[in-house]
Amino acid sequence: MPMVCVTDFEAQARERLCKSTWDYIEGGADDDFTRDDNVAAFKKFRLRPRYLRDVSQVDTRTTVQGQEISAPICVSPTGFHCLAWPDGEMSTARAAQAAGICYITSTYASCTLEDIVAAAPRGLRWFQLYVQTDRQLTQQLIQRAESLGFKALVITVDAPKTGNRRQNIRNQLDLKKMLMLKDLRSPKEGNSAPRLQMSLIDSSFCWNDLSWIQSITRLPIILKGILTKEDAELALQHKVDGIIVSNHGGRQLDGVPASVDALPEVVAAVKGSMEVYMDGGIRTGNDVLKALALGAKCVFLGRPILWGLAYKGEHGVEEVLNMLKDEFHTSMALSGCRSVAEISQDLVQVSRL
Repeated sequence: MPMVCVTDFEAQARERLCKSTWDYIEGGADDDFTRDDNVAAFKKFRLRPRYLRDVSQVDTRTTVQGQEISAPICVSPTGFHCLAWPDGEMSTARAAQAAGICYITSTYASCTLEDIVAAAPRGLRWFQLYVQTDRQLTQQLIQRAESLGFKALVITVDAPKTGNRRQNIRNQLDLKKMLMLKDLRSPKEGNSAPRLQMSLIDSSFCWNDLSWIQSITRLPIILKGILTKEDAELALQHKVDGIIVSNHGGRQLDGVPASVDALPEVVAAVKGSMEVYMDGGIRTGNDVLKALALGAKCVFLGRPILWGLAYKGEHGVEEVLNMLKDEFHTSMALSGCRSVAEISQDLVQVSRL
């Protein structure tokens, strides 16, 4: 049976993964309200297509932080891809490279940064950072990513501690133990350097600490997890380079707005001074179109990438990305948009139902 939509990959992944791994990937915080709302919130937006336009040629290309991508559909940072497929993040990186899009590699990747780069040397990569209590370790991670050719630093701001993920607790999944066992040495250090394990995420990290990050890297800095105009305005004041509107897939604080609902507020607050992206709830090409019409420069995919990975490794991720790219191309043509630049706010309205 052919795969005809992204949720087909979800069903295939569920069949292939053990219960604890499936629950780890799918679970949200507390009642899963925000996790589910991320998907449902897109349904209240309606498209306002324009017709009798020449859409014989539709161009889905755009740029992020000055780098061209084939479509505004990229890969969010998620950890431990080896839970879904033996080659883990190496397979994900190869698929992203083949698709011509950006892959944000997680601090909690199960493969080394060096192996990920070697697997997809031409791929566009950003590095996602959880600031550690050990600042020396944090600095080493940043500088290692920069030296390996990662093009931006994505700092996750919505996880000063882990959210209350009930399924992990029921399954007695010791996430802290998994994280603390991760070896952060670069391979070239071998046995000559002490083992650099995960320290705790630094819950004291705040706005004034951003200047320290900016002083040790030349990479653009993007904050992931912003949901309000107040924080968007502070991001502007602290001269960061971009924002990913995100609620961590509903895995942190339950009851916050769906990402797509928070997006217009953040976009309005930055007034075009920086690029704004979003993740959370993207399941169709129409969802991508709606997010761009609401002001996102690009969207990022979390769970659908892991579904594709569990289904067929690198090729499954490629299929997910190509399916969404094709759907987005169709949605653009059917709404009268010949380029990403033509996607504007008057393309969407909120349903009165």
